[in-house]
Amino acid sequence: MKQAIIFLTIAVIAFTANAQPKKPDHMTVKPFKIDVQQTVLDDLQNRLSQTRWPDAPENIGWKYGTDPVFLKSLVAYWQNGYDWRKHEAALNKFPQFTVEINGLTIHFLHIKGKGQNPKPLLLSHGWPDCFYRFYKAIPLLTEGEQTYDVVIPSIPGFGFSSHTTTTDDSAAKIFATLMKDVLGYKTFMAAGGDIGSGITKSLANLYPENVTAIHLTDVGYPDGSEDWSTMSKAEQEFGQVIQQWWYKEGAYAMLHATKPQTQAYGLNDSPAGLASWIVEKFNAWRTPGGTIEDYFTKDELLTNIMIYWVTQTINSSMRTYAVDVPQQLASHQKVNTPTGVAVFPGEAPLPREWAERKVNVKRFTIMERGGHFAALEAPELWVGELKAFFGSDAAK
Repeated sequence: MKQAIIFLTIAVIAFTANAQPKKPDHMTVKPFKIDVQQTVLDDLQNRLSQTRWPDAPENIGWKYGTDPVFLKSLVAYWQNGYDWRKHEAALNKFPQFTVEINGLTIHFLHIKGKGQNPKPLLLSHGWPDCFYRFYKAIPLLTEGEQTYDVVIPSIPGFGFSSHTTTTDDSAAKIFATLMKDVLGYKTFMAAGGDIGSGITKSLANLYPENVTAIHLTDVGYPDGSEDWSTMSKAEQEFGQVIQQWWYKEGAYAMLHATKPQTQAYGLNDSPAGLASWIVEKFNAWRTPGGTIEDYFTKDELLTNIMIYWVTQTINSSMRTYAVDVPQQLASHQKVNTPTGVAVFPGEAPLPREWAERKVNVKRFTIMERGGHFAALEAPELWVGELKAFFGSDAAK
């Protein structure tokens, strides 16, 4: 009888194992390694050496856009000092993979936390950065007392993912499939900034049973459709700041949202032009004061630019602005999931009242330094704020 029970138990276990749903073949995870062909790097050097520089007023600095003196020094370093292979090898130390989801190839980093009971955490980047935004934060999140299994996808249209552009909601659905069905995390936390904020909000609204808490560095901006008579003085002042910012700094977004193809020809063809388009934002959106190199090294700036250059994704990344504009998206709806918000001085000075209109604020912190790319510019502060929120009762 005992032997029969043993055989029956084995049979049940075998049947149960066979009955478990298998991942579709197209969801097979494949290891990935960055390996740029030498011909691409040789072509880059040739193009850099033949840069045709425009004229510029003397000592104009950043007044009309990218500082010509800084850009020429950056390009000179790109030619004579920057070592892509060194940074390629450093990035390849992080476990990277690709998987096909909804017909798209998704590139992602998956670094498991050390210690006991690491928590799954999805990080979403923005523009004009990429997964590289978080490279300094990875060891801070995966080591120490409170650790995380960190998943960093390249948004479709960016980096080593497919060049197809997606809305916040479409990207959120892909990322949810990655976390739940591919990696097996039934619940997880998420964080992001810029485009990554929209994707994170979509995740929270579309998958409230899976996303337990989120952290954002922006929550969305006034677009003119609001009834300002119902808003606080601080919110009205914030709206005026955004309106002024839009007239002064928003031309790039209008181009991206309406005519991305027009500038793509030049940016995809000229490395100096691409560098100018990107570094101008790294300078404008950093901590106020000082110079751009007080916050980012030339190597960091160029590695981010290189990922755009070698993947030829500047056009598809810009198109993200165009596909999101006319849509009614879950990212535009108020989030009920517990949310932490960190406001960095290089970002728009949103008041808590505005944040509470957009998300379920459980922690709201005015940061002492950092900007749009806080995880790259001030990684210790950004990670510390994430851990403070995600580790608190408010996030549960």
